[in-house]
Amino acid sequence: MKNYIQESRMITLAAPAGGLTSGAGVIIGNLFGIASRTALVGERVAISTEGVYELPKLASAVIAAGARVSWDDAAKQINVPRSAASRPEPRSRRRALAWRGCAGEAFLVR
Repeated sequence: MKNYIQESRMITLAAPAGGLTSGAGVIIGNLFGIASRTALVGERVAISTEGVYELPKLASAVIAAGARVSWDDAAKQINVPRSAASRPEPRSRRRALAWRGCAGEAFLVR
């Protein structure tokens, strides 16, 4: 297939304002991923868009295994998504699934 570029598990993009820390969750445009390395603003960095990662979560959030979660890019943590009846998720929040029950840390799978 002559128009194939690459698998989508790792996408290389420019680091956003503030740069990135290796292993940190990030939203760039409409894409959520995990930074593969620390990068300064504007540097090209690969972000992982699939996999299971340990990420911080809102301490008061109670999240069961398999539950949908949201990444709050401003707070840099996982939280419970807004209800379906409320407004749509802001661009700074994206959804994923909890890998296992999350009493302390969250485990994210996309």
